[in-house]
Amino acid sequence: MSKESPIIVGLDIGTTKVAAIAGRKNEFGKLEILGFGRADSSGVDHGMVVNIEQCIRSIQGALENCLINNPKLSLKEVYVGIAGRHIKSLQTRGEHVRTNAEDMISKSDIEKLIQDQFKTFIPAGDQIIDIIPQDFTIDGQGGILDAKGRTGVKIGANFHIITGDKNAIRNINRCVKDTDLEISDLVLQPLASAAAVMSAEELEAGVAIVDIGGGTTDLAVFYDGILKHTAVIPYAGVNITMDIKNGLNVLKAQAEQLKVQFGNALANEAPNNEFITIPGIRGAAPREISTKNLAHIIESRMEEILEYVVYHLRQIGLDKKLGGGIILTGGGSQLKHLKQLTEYLTGYSARLGHPNEHLASGYDAELDKPIYATCIGLILRGFDDYENSKMRFSSTTGNSVMASAPEKTEVKQATEIEESAIAAEFETPTTIYREPISDTLKRKFAIGKIFGNVKRGIFGLFEEVDDAELDDSDFK
Repeated sequence: MSKESPIIVGLDIGTTKVAAIAGRKNEFGKLEILGFGRADSSGVDHGMVVNIEQCIRSIQGALENCLINNPKLSLKEVYVGIAGRHIKSLQTRGEHVRTNAEDMISKSDIEKLIQDQFKTFIPAGDQIIDIIPQDFTIDGQGGILDAKGRTGVKIGANFHIITGDKNAIRNINRCVKDTDLEISDLVLQPLASAAAVMSAEELEAGVAIVDIGGGTTDLAVFYDGILKHTAVIPYAGVNITMDIKNGLNVLKAQAEQLKVQFGNALANEAPNNEFITIPGIRGAAPREISTKNLAHIIESRMEEILEYVVYHLRQIGLDKKLGGGIILTGGGSQLKHLKQLTEYLTGYSARLGHPNEHLASGYDAELDKPIYATCIGLILRGFDDYENSKMRFSSTTGNSVMASAPEKTEVKQATEIEESAIAAEFETPTTIYREPISDTLKRKFAIGKIFGNVKRGIFGLFEEVDDAELDDSDFK
């Protein structure tokens, strides 16, 4: 990428933290981080916005910290992650008969197949978030990953459709808009995390991305280069915190600190004679907490989460086929000995997914933590859109405008944003690392397969909503 590459911002609105990261690709295809901000999250419960005012303040805090980190940035549009217990997925199939078999299959043929999927029946109150092509069939020949450039009369495809609750989506949209930002797209969080931590080889061999966040554990399963399954498990870091609070009879803040500082996912690895002293309340005597008891509580909840993972893998027949094993990411993945517990319970190899593979040298070491995998993945999604002509970008601001949508789409066109010289004034950091082109192309292929290389028409979700229609009611 050249210095004219756009600036793209990822916004991760989690249960325990809100993170905003701005990045731009350099000439070697690596992400240069131009700004980074984080704030504690409030108003979000298990991935869903439950208090709009509190959530807005959290977003504003993250954006302000990002601008403090780099005052020359202009933040106007963001890619936003979405998760929560309301997320569902289903498999569909579509077919299309072409009038001229001699013409090569084009992007418009595939877009027509995708637009037809918007007619799929989904429960009332839900909204389609994403339609991701899996594989294609041309004149009866199946297992084709990329149909463009081939010839044939009858083209079909299998699709993975992701849906969510309309009100939950509108609440996210309102929170972002009230901070004077526009949403470029909503992206399912485990897909964003997968783009940041998964390699092309793992995509082909088969791998499960387990993103353990504050409010939910998000699962994305890939096999043979195809997204096979997504799921949201309603237990994560905040549940472990509450288990510790109730099991050891301590305050929530103390439980969180115990988890982060002394948490261990394997009770057998915790010493029998080690104790943690915590202060008493209002002058009461200090208490001693056994690290063995603490580990038992954490292990019990993590076993439950991993049992859900194994259950989903069995449901899709991939519990014995994932050559790439399991990648653990998100804040909860940082628990000591979680890798070993995962390998023991699932029978798969496991590794911790750090989002540093796509970053240019010189980035803040804080960004190497798995907790930022979703945010880095959101930026990669933005560049996938840009490189596949899904968005028109202003090279000076990094702002984007939707490209013309195909017929029958329900996409609302975004408004052109005024250009600014801010990005031009920002000097691109010099990178001393050059990656082999073959590795760069492998990763671009992997990211393209994760996101499907098709614009989904998400702007159709974001119509103005009256206040009456909205409900206003920590793993670090």
